[in-house]
Amino acid sequence: MFQTILDYFTVTGFSLVTWKMVVMWGVAVALLWLAVAKGFEPLLLVPIAFGALLANLPTRGVITAELNPQGVYESATFKIEGQVENHAPAVGGPETPTQVIKVSRVEGGLYDFISQGIKLELFPPLIFLGVGALTDFGPLIAMPRTIFLGAAAQVGLFMTFMGAGLLGFTSKQAASIGIIGGADGPTAIFLTNKLAPELLGAVAVAAYSYMALVPLIQPPIMKLLTTNKERRIRMKSLRPVSKLEKLIFALVVMVICILLVPDAAPLISMLMLGNFLRECGVTERLVKASQNEIINVLTIFLGTSVGITMAAESFLAPETLKIIALGVVAFGFSTAGGVLVAKLMNVLNPHNPINPLIGSAGVSAVPMAARVSQVVGQQYDKNNHLMMHAMGPNVAGVIGTAVAAGFFLSTLGQ
Repeated sequence: MFQTILDYFTVTGFSLVTWKMVVMWGVAVALLWLAVAKGFEPLLLVPIAFGALLANLPTRGVITAELNPQGVYESATFKIEGQVENHAPAVGGPETPTQVIKVSRVEGGLYDFISQGIKLELFPPLIFLGVGALTDFGPLIAMPRTIFLGAAAQVGLFMTFMGAGLLGFTSKQAASIGIIGGADGPTAIFLTNKLAPELLGAVAVAAYSYMALVPLIQPPIMKLLTTNKERRIRMKSLRPVSKLEKLIFALVVMVICILLVPDAAPLISMLMLGNFLRECGVTERLVKASQNEIINVLTIFLGTSVGITMAAESFLAPETLKIIALGVVAFGFSTAGGVLVAKLMNVLNPHNPINPLIGSAGVSAVPMAARVSQVVGQQYDKNNHLMMHAMGPNVAGVIGTAVAAGFFLSTLGQ
């Protein structure tokens, strides 16, 4: 009887559980606690945490993990089996015959296929479509000087790029790690998939985790770099922005950014398309689809696909932990850069001061970072409303991070 029970136990999943899996269960539970109990961006953290838990269970038919030549476990792979047939070239065609694969069987689990949305770079641009449809660019147009705050917040990207290079990462890997500082998950995935796909899991987890933990990471940096008087600065009300201005802005920014950095075209074009749909007033059904069904489905798939890369074997590896550490450094410098440049702008123009707290919103986490500026500001003045002012650098940060990614692609992607 005992032997029968023992034999049964060996064919269950219990026998495959390792101590590393148990550690990752704790990580998943911690993320769920932050999302559910503390309300830290649950739309991101819940799918990521659920995917992480799933990645560390002995599942079948969900995900395939293989050890690649670099010693990193790569998930979301599937196999195509079939036969190759040669066909003679058509008249006037090429001299070499073409090859056609007739697929007889495709092997893979559920997330081997869903995660192709990341590998094939479909999810990030489509997420940008939804972000554009959800975001009001009016505050940036009304106060164009806040574009400097969005640009300043990119300092963490380039500082971490240099730091990662000194730690032994290649230039392409360093660029992929540095982009975490923009707090823009889709852009981080888009860039890493092109430059350093072997780091995709670690970079995606770090980028999305820090995006979700903006309310936890940013406030201490914001308070450290500002005085009590600066946190109480009340900014002038923003002027109304017309529909025509918003429509022209979307088109002009798209054209200029793509001309400057063509590699950023997939992200910038989808961002501006979503915003144009929002502002033109004649595509209500498309706007609602972009704001709701499309982005909600993509958030579930992308979040769980990111989480499912958090298998214990790869997540607890020294290289992964180093990337996560560098990511928080990048994010910290980006936050500090925006705040410090806001303080500098006040020195140069003391008659129309900016509350430096909105400088932290120069990272790309929309509207999370802007919301944090509002919350921290109201801790010192309950009647000080910074949300709309913070949306200016927040939008500028989205555009800035996409342009920075395009710059890295154009210089390192050859």
